[in-house]
Amino acid sequence: MASGVVLFTRDLRVHDHPALAAAARTFGQVLPLFVYDREIFDGPYAAPNRVRFLLDSLDDLDSSLDGALLRRSGAVPAEAIRAAREANASAIFMSSDVSALAQRRERRLRRLCEEAGVQLRTFPGVTVVPPEALRPAGGDHFRVFTPYYRAWRQVLWRPVEKPVERIEAISGLRSAAPPEITGEPSPEGQRGGEAAGRQRMKGWLEKGLAAYAARHDDLAADATSRLSPYLHFGCLSALELAVRAAEQGGEEFVRQLSWRDFHHQVTHAFPAMSRDDYRRPRQWRHDEVALDAWKRGLTGVPIVDAGMRQLAREGWMHNRARLLVASFLTRRLAVDWRAGARHFLDLLADGDVANNSGNWQWVAGTGNDTRPNRVFNPIRQAHRFDPEGDYVRRYVPELESVEGGAVHEPWKLEPLLRRTLTYPDPIVSLA
Repeated sequence: MASGVVLFTRDLRVHDHPALAAAARTFGQVLPLFVYDREIFDGPYAAPNRVRFLLDSLDDLDSSLDGALLRRSGAVPAEAIRAAREANASAIFMSSDVSALAQRRERRLRRLCEEAGVQLRTFPGVTVVPPEALRPAGGDHFRVFTPYYRAWRQVLWRPVEKPVERIEAISGLRSAAPPEITGEPSPEGQRGGEAAGRQRMKGWLEKGLAAYAARHDDLAADATSRLSPYLHFGCLSALELAVRAAEQGGEEFVRQLSWRDFHHQVTHAFPAMSRDDYRRPRQWRHDEVALDAWKRGLTGVPIVDAGMRQLAREGWMHNRARLLVASFLTRRLAVDWRAGARHFLDLLADGDVANNSGNWQWVAGTGNDTRPNRVFNPIRQAHRFDPEGDYVRRYVPELESVEGGAVHEPWKLEPLLRRTLTYPDPIVSLA
């Protein structure tokens, strides 16, 4: 019987999966394959929070595929070809991705497929709109978000694929053992997998979406979807989420999904996004002491420290807090954005090369912001988006006794109360 391989990467689902659906339509037998990529698991990208989320997601995917998921370990192109040979498969199906590693992996696999006489078929599936689908006049990609968003909203989106409920699997092939989780995951991290993601998406669309435009910047309200890890690993389809949100009038939320696509199309055109300044290079200060205080949430600026401690506790951070802590590191401490981006990747379950690097460069002034000298004042932002100080007290217990918005400026408290606090003074002037 004719067979094909579906190589899963950042698309760990059965709903709206164009590559899986095409393989199921084309072949009588399908071999679902995931490779524990040694380039990732032997390097700094194997962060405990993401590995735990990934292993959850793979177990859930295997369950959806009735135990048919083959797992191997090694170099992805070589292992994919080896699996295709073992399964007598004539084609490999996969979703295209945008990072430098992903583009390099696809080129190597294509070369090996040509040598082996195996067809490689690539499909969309990571973004709402494929990164190469939109091009401005006279350029290879959009450098500014607003015109990109206008084009993105006008383009015809592909139809959402129906879920693949059953495949004729190939049995008898041996899977590799999963990698060990090195390091301690965050104690309050989310559980991975398509089932958990779809449950959260259902709750969000029913109960959270309608208030998103009014409340998404309210730090204490925690009124964002928290779907980003499920989008990063492809447990949820960004397209399906965008379609369903748009049908319910959630345009402001859909706009955030467009930002995700925007950073992916920039990274597709500029794969060095995680290493090199996109434009406007800046001079940075080397200060390991300040960087360490920032990482540990001990800068003495409560709103910054709350964000950094949320990151450590949950493997996630509110988007408004991400902007504030990134601006503080790059603009107040003048520390290289790459150091902050690396720390985020060490802890974020949704750590994504395109979004993480794109957002860090946007804040640092080296990326796609049309106002490259923009600076977020942490105190003003704190009083605006956490007026009663509830977000700070949630994550900085040293300040639990300080009432209301006074928590944002503990150095201004009455001297006797101030002496009772075990909280440091700011490490840098906020004037």
